[in-house]
Amino acid sequence: MTTPAPTWSFLGPGGTFCESALRQVAPRDVVLDPCQDVPTALDRVRDRSAVAAVVPIENSVEGGVNATLDNLVAGAPLVIAAEMAVPITFVLAGRRGTRLEDVRAISTHPHAWAQCRGWVHQHLPEAVYIEGSSTSAPARALAEADDAAAAALDYQAVLCNPLAAEQYHLSIIAGGVADNPDAVTRFVKVCRPGRVGEPTGADKTTLLVQLPHNRAGALLDMLEQFSVRGVNLTRIESRPVGDSLGRYRFSIDVEGHIREERVQAAFIGLHRTCPFLRFLGSYPRLDSLPVVVPAGTSDKDFVVARSWVADVLDGRTL
Repeated sequence: MTTPAPTWSFLGPGGTFCESALRQVAPRDVVLDPCQDVPTALDRVRDRSAVAAVVPIENSVEGGVNATLDNLVAGAPLVIAAEMAVPITFVLAGRRGTRLEDVRAISTHPHAWAQCRGWVHQHLPEAVYIEGSSTSAPARALAEADDAAAAALDYQAVLCNPLAAEQYHLSIIAGGVADNPDAVTRFVKVCRPGRVGEPTGADKTTLLVQLPHNRAGALLDMLEQFSVRGVNLTRIESRPVGDSLGRYRFSIDVEGHIREERVQAAFIGLHRTCPFLRFLGSYPRLDSLPVVVPAGTSDKDFVVARSWVADVLDGRTL
């Protein structure tokens, strides 16, 4: 009996940058499940409809993707197993015959709009922005509508990648519309928790920490858990807890793997001092650069120090 191919969910529809990221890490025979939004894609993994999900987590221009950062802690635990980067290229596209002067409103994902609004302001200063759930969903809606339905849409053009314009048979009105040609979006592969893999020496760990409420120095205390153990932070973003004003959690990426002594020690310190801590995965860095471990914080250093304490307790060392 043939085993059915595994299903992978992602922020759809087809033709998104997210699908391009998925293709970097997914086996060729997977069944693709394009979802309408990030929470749906992640919930597919939680309810075991999919073995993995690929979603955006950070953009080099706009920063963290809040829908992903928040949903990773909103339901049953999930962990990041891999990260991928996709260069971001945008075109302005519309139905055949649409001219630049015909465009009064544009639809796309908020992060895409943030990366193109300078160009739009210069070339279409009167154009209105209509928010879309992804970069390709508005393109598909525009392409699949008949003439009457297209006329009833709130927008005449979309900002999408060239693949989506080609896939949905839209005409490119203008190319190279991104304000920053070097923009990159980071995507992550998300799975259900399991046994943590072994470190590669070029790893990253993601976690979410909530500080004690309204206590002076709480942020400094949290940061010191990393600094005194030689753990470097590569990203830190605040997110509201959601129950009242002034209460925040921090989404953090650090260099290193949770199987390393110094990272474990930092986690132990955070667990002792913070009301909420969630491990969100240790995984290979996409740049494969080895982590530089400061002197005195290697696994060997921790083993030697513990051995010295054991000797002291046993009366072998003074």
